This record gives sequence, structure tokens and C-alpha cells, in this order.
Amino acid sequence: MLEAVKNADTPLEKEITHIGRLLGIAVIVITFIVVGTILMISDIQSVGDLVGVLLFGVALAVAAVHEGLPAILSVVLALGVRRMAARNAIVKKPSSVEALGSATVIATDKTGTLTRSEMTIEQIITAAGSCAVTGVGYAPEGIVQQGGQNLIAGSLLDEQTLLLSHGSLAGNSTLVQSSTGHWNIHGDPTEAAFLVAERKLMQDAPVLRSKRYTRVGEIPFTSDRKMMSTLETDHDRGEQIMLVCKGAPDVLLEKYSHIQTGQTTKSLDTAQRKQILEGVNKMSDAALRTLAVASRPLNKSEQSTPTAAFEHDLVYVGTVGMMDPPLEEAAVAITQAQAAGIRVIMITGDHPRTAARIASNLGITKTGDTTLTGLELDALGDKQFAQAVRTTSVYARVSPANKLKIIATLQAEGQVVAMTGDGINDAPALKSANVGIAMGISGTEVTKESAKVILADDNFATIVDAIREGRNIFDNIRRFLRYLLSSNMGEVLTVFLGVVGASVIGLNSGSDTGNTTAVILPLLATQILWLNLITDTWPALALGIDPPTPGVMTRKPRHVNSRVIDFHMWAGVFEIGLVIALVALLTMDMYLPGGGVDSPN
Repeated sequence: MLEAVKNADTPLEKEITHIGRLLGIAVIVITFIVVGTILMISDIQSVGDLVGVLLFGVALAVAAVHEGLPAILSVVLALGVRRMAARNAIVKKPSSVEALGSATVIATDKTGTLTRSEMTIEQIITAAGSCAVTGVGYAPEGIVQQGGQNLIAGSLLDEQTLLLSHGSLAGNSTLVQSSTGHWNIHGDPTEAAFLVAERKLMQDAPVLRSKRYTRVGEIPFTSDRKMMSTLETDHDRGEQIMLVCKGAPDVLLEKYSHIQTGQTTKSLDTAQRKQILEGVNKMSDAALRTLAVASRPLNKSEQSTPTAAFEHDLVYVGTVGMMDPPLEEAAVAITQAQAAGIRVIMITGDHPRTAARIASNLGITKTGDTTLTGLELDALGDKQFAQAVRTTSVYARVSPANKLKIIATLQAEGQVVAMTGDGINDAPALKSANVGIAMGISGTEVTKESAKVILADDNFATIVDAIREGRNIFDNIRRFLRYLLSSNMGEVLTVFLGVVGASVIGLNSGSDTGNTTAVILPLLATQILWLNLITDTWPALALGIDPPTPGVMTRKPRHVNSRVIDFHMWAGVFEIGLVIALVALLTMDMYLPGGGVDSPN
């Protein structure tokens, strides 16, 4: 999918291409008109006169296009990149600085962007009942309790031990303690949550687990299957090969045939299935992220290369509810983005009830708003899909293809999309978005390579700060373009009107040849270059680094088809250029003999 996806051009890149083409055409048209006019009104008597007119055409072209424009634009963007880096937004592509300011939609992941990315198991449900887990973060400080009391020997303790042990087996994360005593994880935060809870239940549980089980195979997690499995040799059961699974409860529910009760297994009936589903829904309504754990012993015929075909007739072990606390500043940043006319949507792999609750708490949605799952999106036709994307702001249990289609649909509607992500499954959508934003802490290398911006702090609030900077850069680009084009227009009109009205201001009265029809330029090409590169560049650069104006985040995003240089700016440019030209020619007239105004000489 990454190979098939093409990088989307930023709005600034499209505008610069448009401006370059427009100025190029304008230069050719103006030059031909002016040179043609001079040839008609002048008495060309020699090759030298003709060469002079043609050289004038070159000078006019030099005057019409500012040679310092690319340099000034590059410097302004580079300074914007530096300011964003100071705010923890690392911009890989300078034009993406302004693209963030043009964003009309932010499509954000939940974990690590809107939340702290510190997954903590808070509740565990098994056949014998439910337990609460105290403590937050990755330090294994807390207990597993029921009714405020520690667990003691019995079916519930057996089930809880097996659940956390199997949940830890079906993962690749590690929990380590540094020399300073601080606990850190290596790997996925969701998988690490099982390791932390396992230690809370029993401090030596990891040692006992490693002695009892040896991994012999793995069926990796994919966003399509929404689960992963490992094959473990159980040394306490005569080297029996066990299939241990962890994944989305709604996916595993279809694969259950038995349930773990204490140290034995029983057939799973309809009432128990309903009870399992009710437990999942109850935890999801409490904004907990749910994961189910299952297992089964493999037959000798299955003890070969592991495949997804092994994942059937599973024994339900239990379900855990995790909480990843929302970032306090995320809700404030979302409010700021919405006040700026930016739509915020959440695209997550969580249970739809969990996603809806978190989105509501953060202000992304209101009570009663629709949440769509990947399966529901797959069932929609193109027109229905487009309509759903217009009205729905929360998407759960989505696949990489769903994310890619959501982004493409938004772009087809004329939206400028900034998307965040951290996992490999986010990479295609990040690459196709107008501005792909990867998480610098929790993001994979594939995601970072696919993105145009990397958040060093994995914080949604940083995106809003970057948008403010991007909008200011766009305003500054308009300021220095207005200044440069007005200056260039003044040069063009000065040269044109000076040649056409040379006899009026006495520009040709001092010709050594005595030929009053010879073309004499009011500005030489070298003088024009001096004006453009020396006297114009520094003031334009100063305009390009102005601080943000008040209210920059209270106006709506600019329309995707709006131009950096619109009709009103062109009118202002011509007006200012005309004033510059008239003042310059009047000054020449005052100091040239034979002009309309008496010269002091």
C-alpha cells in the first residue's frame, strides 16, 4: 500500500507552481506588448536601435520577476521550521510548515496522541467474577482485589493468574527497571499492561511463567485479524503445545467454544456468551479499552508451522479493561482547533463504545453522535461512504484501507487533511494525507519515514501550536509577496512609462547621437538587479518573519482553492506600483534638462 500511495503536494507547493507559471506568462505577455509598442512608436534606423529595444525587453523581464523571491521564501520557511522544532514539531519538508496552517481537518489517532500512552489494566473479568486493579502507570505498584480485599486461593485467583499469564505470553513487550528504579517498557504499551498487572498479582509471576512456558511459534497481529497468537510449550503439562491468543473481544467471541472455570474448562453456552458480551460493553461504556484472552491445547497434527487456521475452538480465559488517561491539554487543544474552524475526527482501533466515550469526553463529538466501525464502512457504497465521512467524526476498529479511503474521501471533498499516527498500519494514510504527522516517541520507523512532520512529544496540543505557526507563515508570505510585487510593478511601469514618455520628461534630450527617437531606459538592468537583490530583499525578509497577528486562530481556514495572490492583491499591487512609477518619473523629470518641470540645473 505504501508503494501505491503517492505523496500529496502541499497547498503551498501548488500555489508556488501556480505563481511561477502566472509570472512567467505575465513576463512574456508584458514584454511583447511593451516592446511591440516601442517598435511602433519609435523610429528604428539601425541595428543598434533594434538591439537597444530588445535589450530593453530583457531589462523589463528582469524588472517583472524578483530574483530574490525563491531565496526569501526558503528563508521564511526555514525559520518557520526552526520555530516549530522549538515547539517539539520536527518538520521534514519545509513546505509542510504552511500546509499545517491550511489544514481544515485533523484526523487523529487516540492512543498516545489524545491520551498519555500509559495503558493500565483497571478491571479483569473471568468466569468466576470481576476484579479491580489498583495503581497507574508502568510501575508494578498496586494490587488485584475484589470488594476491596486481596485475592486468596480459589477459582477466581486461578482464573486471574492464568489470564494475566497468557496475556503476557501473547505479546512481545518487555518491562524493565532502570538503575534509578524507574520502570520502562520496550514495545507496545497495550502488551506491557499485562506484564505490569501480572507483577501486581504476584511479584514472582514473570519468573514462574518463563520457567513453565517456552515459545515455539507466533502468528503475528494484523489490523485485519485484530488479534495475535503464540505457540507455547507447557512444561507443567507434559510438553503440551498451547495456542495462546489475545485480541479484540468481538473478534475472539466468534472463535470461543469453551470457557475456563478455575483450573478446568467447560463448554460455552449461549447465556455465558451473552454474559461475556455484556461485560465487554460495560467496560467499553466506562471508556476502558477491552482485550480478551483465550487459549487451547493443540493436537499433534497441528504442531507445525503456525497459521491463522489454528485459531478456532478457543477456550475463553477472560477480558481486561484498560485505561489510557486522556491528556489534559488535548481537550483544550481540540477546543482551540474547532474555534479555528478545523474539524477534528478520531480514527482508532479501539472498541466503538470506548472510542465514542473518549471522543465525547474530549469534545470531539456530542452525546448521540454516530460512531462507525471498519466493517460498517466496508458495507457502504461510494456515495454512502462520502456522506458518512461528511457527518461522522469517530471511527473504530478500522483497517489501513479504511483509513486510506477516509483520507482520500476528505481530500476529494476539497479538505486539507493533517493526519496523526504511530503504527505501521497508519503509514499509508499518513503518506497520502496533505500533512502526515508521526509520533516521535511511540511511532514506528516506518511511520516516521512516511510522515512529513514528527511530534517529539506525541502531544496533540503541539499540532495546534504548529497550525498557528503555519497560518502566520502564510500571512507573512502574502505580506512579502505584496511588497515585492508592488516594487516590481513600480519598476515595470517606471521603465514602460519612462520610455513611452521619454520626450515629456526629457529622458532622451541628452542623447549623444542627437537622435531623439532613440530608446533610452530610465533604469538599467544592473540598477534593477540592485533594487531587487539589495534594497528589496531585506525589507521583504523582515515582513516574512513577523510575529503572529492577534486572532490568527479565531478565523476559518483558507479555502483550498483560494490564491495567495488574489484579485484584490493584484489591484493593490498595480495601484502601489503606479504611485512608485509616477513619483520616480517625476523625480527624473525634475532633474533632467528639457523636461516638463524646470530643472534646478
